[in-house]
Amino acid sequence: MMKDKNEILEHWRQRYPEKFSEENRIFSNIRRGDKIFIGTACGEPQYLVNALVKYVEKYPKAVADAELMQVWTLGVAPWKDEKFNYNFRHNSFFIGDNTRDKVNTGFADYTPIFLSRIPQLLKRRNIEIDVALIQVSMPDKSGYVSLGISVDITKAALESARMVVAQINPRMPRVLGDTFVHLKNIDYLIHKEEELLEFAAKVPGHIAQKIGKYVARIVDDGDTIQLGYGSMPNAILANMTDKKNLGIHSELLTNSMVNLIKRGVINNSNKSIDKGKSIAAFCMGSRETYDFIDDNPGIEFKEVSYTNNPLVIAQIENMTAINAALQVDLTGQSTSESIGSIFYSGIGGHADFMRGANLSPNGKTILVMQSTAKDGEVSRIVPFLDSGAGVTLNRGDINYIVTEYGVAYLHGKNIRERAMDIISIAHPKFRAELIQKAKELHLIYQDQAYIPGKRGEYPEHLETYRESSTGQLLHFRPVRINDEPLIKDFFYSLSDQSFQRRFMSSHVDMPHSKRQDFVVIDYTREITMLATIDINGKERIVGMGQIFKNPDGKMGEVSFAVRDDYHNRDIATEMLNYLTEIAVSDNMEGFTAEVLVENKPMLRVFEKMGFDLEKRIEDGVYEIVMRFGDWKHEHV
Repeated sequence: MMKDKNEILEHWRQRYPEKFSEENRIFSNIRRGDKIFIGTACGEPQYLVNALVKYVEKYPKAVADAELMQVWTLGVAPWKDEKFNYNFRHNSFFIGDNTRDKVNTGFADYTPIFLSRIPQLLKRRNIEIDVALIQVSMPDKSGYVSLGISVDITKAALESARMVVAQINPRMPRVLGDTFVHLKNIDYLIHKEEELLEFAAKVPGHIAQKIGKYVARIVDDGDTIQLGYGSMPNAILANMTDKKNLGIHSELLTNSMVNLIKRGVINNSNKSIDKGKSIAAFCMGSRETYDFIDDNPGIEFKEVSYTNNPLVIAQIENMTAINAALQVDLTGQSTSESIGSIFYSGIGGHADFMRGANLSPNGKTILVMQSTAKDGEVSRIVPFLDSGAGVTLNRGDINYIVTEYGVAYLHGKNIRERAMDIISIAHPKFRAELIQKAKELHLIYQDQAYIPGKRGEYPEHLETYRESSTGQLLHFRPVRINDEPLIKDFFYSLSDQSFQRRFMSSHVDMPHSKRQDFVVIDYTREITMLATIDINGKERIVGMGQIFKNPDGKMGEVSFAVRDDYHNRDIATEMLNYLTEIAVSDNMEGFTAEVLVENKPMLRVFEKMGFDLEKRIEDGVYEIVMRFGDWKHEHV
C-alpha cells in the first residue's frame, strides 16, 4: 500500500513540479509583516515550522514583524527565543502552556473570540492570512489530500491565504468529512515523514474520578456529548462505560472518546443530525487513535464553523456540553479564560457549546472543576469573580456545576438558592467563610446557620438507591445544607392531617427559622435521610426520615413522613429499613418513637418491621421502644 501511495505521490510530483520547490525558495516568498497561519495543536507541521526558523536564522533580515497565528501551540515553538523578537510575534486564539508567559508579559498576543466565528473572520478577510503552513496526508489518485487531525480553522485559513505551504506526511491519517483539498489549491508541497505530535493527558487522580462519577449520573443513555481535553474529561468518560447509545459532537476528539467508540458505548445511533457519525474538528491523541480514525466512515471532521455553531448544536436533541472552569462565583458566573487579570487559556469553544446545548431540546450544560487550587490553599468557588476575570459563562448559561463534593443544579434557581447550592459543593474548609461573605453581600438569609468541621461534614457514603415493593425507585441520601427549598416544598405538600401527625402540633406552617433546623445538622448526633425521585431533571423529596441519637449513642428517636400523593407505595417501610441499617452499622441497639394513637399507618410500619416492640399509651400518644435484637440477627 505504501508503495502505491509513493507511486501516486510521484505521479503528482511530475504533474506539478513547480509545487515541489526548494525550501529556501518557498520561504523567500514570505514578505515583511506577513500574517502566517500554523496548523493546530497535534496537527502542527513541525518540520515546516522548524524549517522556517532555520531559514530566518540563515537570513535574519528576510522576515520581519511576521505575525504567527494559531489556535493553540502544543509542541513546536522555537520562535519563543528572544533572538526572534525582530522576526516573529505570536498571536493565539487560545492560550496554552507554551504561550502563557509570553502573553502575560506583553511579548505575544491573545485574540479572544468564539472559536466558531474564526473561519468567518478569515474568509471575510477581516484577518488576512498571507501564508498558511499546514500538514496533510498523502494524496490519493485523484489528487486530494486530507487535512487529517486538524480541520478546525485550518480549512478556512488555507482557502483565504495568499500562499499555502503543505507538509505531506505519510503518518497523517486520511480523515473523512470536510477535510479534503486538491493539490492544485496548494502552492507548495514538502514531502517529509515524521511522527505526529501526540497528547497524553495526565492519569486522573482520585478527585477527578469523584467528579467523573457525579457527571456520569447526569448524562443519560442516548445523549450526545461534548468534552474538552485533560485528565478531567478522561475521568468523566471512564465513568461512562455502562452508558448506551451515546453520540459525539465535539470540537475535539480524544483517546477516551475513541475507547468508548471501540466499546460500542458511543455509536451515534440516537443523534438527530449526523446520525451514525462522530463529529469533531480536530484530534489530540495517540498514534493508536490516529490509526483508528484513518479512513473510518464512522468519524467525520468539519470546520469549527459547523461543529461549534450554536445553531447547529441546538438541532441536536439531548445535547450535553461538559466543560471546565477556573473559577465560579456564588451567583453562577464562571471564567475559564483568566485568573483575575492573568490570561490563562481562552474562550475557545466553551461558550459555543454551552449556549448551543442550552438551546437543544432536553439539552444540558455541565461545568466541572476541582473545588480548590494551589494544593488546596485557594477556593475556586468565590463570592464574586476576581477583578479583571473574563466572564466566559453568565448566570443563565450553566445548568449544573460539579466538584468533588457533589452537584449543584442551578437552572431556574434564584440567587439565594444557587448561592447555597454552590456553597454546598465548595471545599468544606472554605464553606464557613463563603457563608459569612454571602451574608455580607445579602445573597442568603442573614441568620443562615452552618456547622463547621467534622460535625457538619456530609456523609456521602450513606447515599444509595432502593426500590420499594411497589417498584418505586428511590434515591436515599442525607440532607444537605442547601436542601431548604426542597424541604419547604415537601413540608407544604403534606396535608394538614399528615403535618399534625408528623409534628404533633396544631401548627401547619414551617418558616425558614424552623426549616433550617432540618438541613443544618450535626451529622455525628443526628441523621436526616431524604427519599427523592427525579421529575424532568428536578429532584423531588417524597419521604424524609430522622434519627436523633441519645447521648450514650445506644438508642435513638426515629421519625418519618411521606408525601400524601406517594402514600401506599411502601416508601415509609423502605425508609425505616434503611434507617435501621444505618443505626445497626453505627452499633445502635434500637429506636424510640412517639406516635399518635390515631396514626394507625405509622404504627403498622413499625409493627411489620419485626422489631422487639414495647408500647405504652399516654395522653393519646404511643410511646414505643423498638429493639433490634431479632431484626439484627435476621438482616445482618
